Amino acid sequence: VTIAKSQLGNEGGEKFWSWWGFTERQEWCACFVSWCADQAGLIQKEAVPKFSVCTDGVAWFQAKGKWQSGGSVPTPGTIIFFDWNHDGASDHVGIVESCDGTTVHTIEGNSGDAVKQNSYGVHFQSILGYGVVFY
Repeated sequence: VTIAKSQLGNEGGEKFWSWWGFTERQEWCACFVSWCADQAGLIQKEAVPKFSVCTDGVAWFQAKGKWQSGGSVPTPGTIIFFDWNHDGASDHVGIVESCDGTTVHTIEGNSGDAVKQNSYGVHFQSILGYGVVFY
């Protein structure tokens, strides 16, 4: 969360998609989450996957038994997956900054092409679920 916060205001995401290995702009929400996890040593510890496609992140957490469905109360550092078009597949991802039991506060890359803080109700229909990170 501290690493994600340090990137607030970054626009365009080149730092994140180029770190991932892309040579041109990509949708970079997952690259941002992966970059933050790498900086925290979590990819190396196999606590978070390096992923650039949201559905790959969901599949990894589900396969590891580290998945919480939407509507649950996440802890800081949990990876939040969204399904904006309600087709059952994640199309956006961010990092949970905090949750007070009713509102989830996030830090997301590629939110309006920038790193931004956002807030959602715990039962917001577009929250697909959470990848639980064991530190």
